[in-house]
Amino acid sequence: MKTMIPSVRLSLLACGLGLAVATLGHAADETYEVKSKTAKVVVGGKASASVTITTKKGWHLNAEAPLTLRLTPGPGVTVDKTRLTRADLAASSDTSARFDVALGATHPGTSEVVGEAGFVLCQDTECRPIREKLIIGVDAIPAKTEPGTPGKAKK
Repeated sequence: MKTMIPSVRLSLLACGLGLAVATLGHAADETYEVKSKTAKVVVGGKASASVTITTKKGWHLNAEAPLTLRLTPGPGVTVDKTRLTRADLAASSDTSARFDVALGATHPGTSEVVGEAGFVLCQDTECRPIREKLIIGVDAIPAKTEPGTPGKAKK
């Protein structure tokens, strides 16, 4: 019985710490922001969605560290590349970076691309590696069919 009490306390402490860590992980960070825009794409076509990283409060992106974007497309969505690097940036400066993600849709409806941006923020006295999860919304619009083409009933 005596050995059970410390293990119960330890379990409760671990749960409490886990909740604290989870809360910190979801808290807004005042040193950077990662934004993505919903893409609209015609089924069978291509579109682009931007993911922008912006630093705040005197922080900057480390120009020598890797800057990556890993992507996992949802059902009915395709991406040209699942891993983008600094060489794939559409725009960059000391305080911001933008990836343009080329994507397509195989089915109409809404879906998403789950991503993770990796970068390093620095100030004069310190640097911080960042891994930030994000979601790119995808609205897939059905392709229009011409009269007399397969898939359209004739009258």
